[in-house]
Amino acid sequence: MFILDEKLIRVGLALAIGLLVGIERGWRSRSEAEGERAAGLRTFALIGLSGGVWGLLAQEVGPVVLGFAFLAIAGALTLFRWRETQHEGTFGATTLIAGFLTFALGAYAVLGDTTVAAAAGVATMALLAAKEWLHSGLKVMTWPEIRSAVILLAMTFVVLPVLPDQGFGPYEAFNPRRLWLMTIVLASVSFAGYVAVRVAGTRYGPLITGIAGGIVSSTATTLDFARRAREAPAGSRMLLVGALAASAVMFVRVAVILALFGPALLASASGPLAAAAAVTIAAALLIGRTLSGAGEGPASAAYENPFDLKAVFAFVLLLALVLLLSKGLTAVLGDQGGLALAAIAGVADVDAITLSMTEVACRSIAPGIAALSVLIAVATNSLSKSFLAIVVGGRDFGIPYLCVSLAAIAAGGVIAAAVPWP
Repeated sequence: MFILDEKLIRVGLALAIGLLVGIERGWRSRSEAEGERAAGLRTFALIGLSGGVWGLLAQEVGPVVLGFAFLAIAGALTLFRWRETQHEGTFGATTLIAGFLTFALGAYAVLGDTTVAAAAGVATMALLAAKEWLHSGLKVMTWPEIRSAVILLAMTFVVLPVLPDQGFGPYEAFNPRRLWLMTIVLASVSFAGYVAVRVAGTRYGPLITGIAGGIVSSTATTLDFARRAREAPAGSRMLLVGALAASAVMFVRVAVILALFGPALLASASGPLAAAAAVTIAAALLIGRTLSGAGEGPASAAYENPFDLKAVFAFVLLLALVLLLSKGLTAVLGDQGGLALAAIAGVADVDAITLSMTEVACRSIAPGIAALSVLIAVATNSLSKSFLAIVVGGRDFGIPYLCVSLAAIAAGGVIAAAVPWP
């Protein structure tokens, strides 16, 4: 059986990277006459192949030759690109930088990780091909949007990695990494909502955000909508639809977690969860139907900024307080108070108690009790979100949300009472 030598594979990858970049560069300059392009399909393919060959030579005689080869190709590319811009009367360094990068990726394909080299080559072609899309996006972006994106990236990739992942304070209730992660989740949901409204408009943007945000955190999504409803009361009903959509997704999310990790609990919990989700969806559709003739103007004021850092940090402080109370009550009640523990834990989070119940079911407690604990946590979480909706969003936003939550809890309770528990 014929087996390709690893060196041939790596050199072939270097050539493929050059071809990828060359296809994009050649397509853009396809209307130019032969000889008027500084670099096209064949040139970039040869640059990538040259990087691979010089990478092989560097393995044999040392890295110095690779450096001199790069300088020689870089000098030649710079000269021809300079003559091209002089002839056209234009300015542009993209082709030149693409040539440098193609040589470097060709050499790295031989000397380094082939997966990284291939991914970088595809990313290079994608960036070059996205010129019009990127430039048109910059024309419509505002400075608050760019600033918010930078802040969110810094929160995620600069601050989060350096925070300790351990408990501090009374009952070790304050975990800096987890609290900051919730901060990022809330800011991300808020930013995603802003983008959704910019793309889909205030008629459907909150609904899209609610569905997507409910997958991550219905609490964070509800809080963001409540804050925006207070800022723009005229658009509170559409924001309410988005918050209800997030709540409905939360019921479905819990059922999916049970199906994956605790199928023994799903038989008892699926009916109440489905009833609660159905009531919430019906209420969201009913409220949304009343907005069929509503315009986009009133709610647009709620999306003037991607997210409000003060509101985000205020939520984290509130969450920290809730966690402290939950830890304290848990320490007093002990693990034996399973149902009471579920009610306390559900105030801040549903997924954690759901996963913990799937782990202890059939080992420490009966599946029926574990399923009931999950349902109690879900009900408590719905009530805690209603409290946040009233306090943060005001009565016009919070009271309808509370009424729908109570109706969903009641529907789930009726189904739970009618189902025999193992």
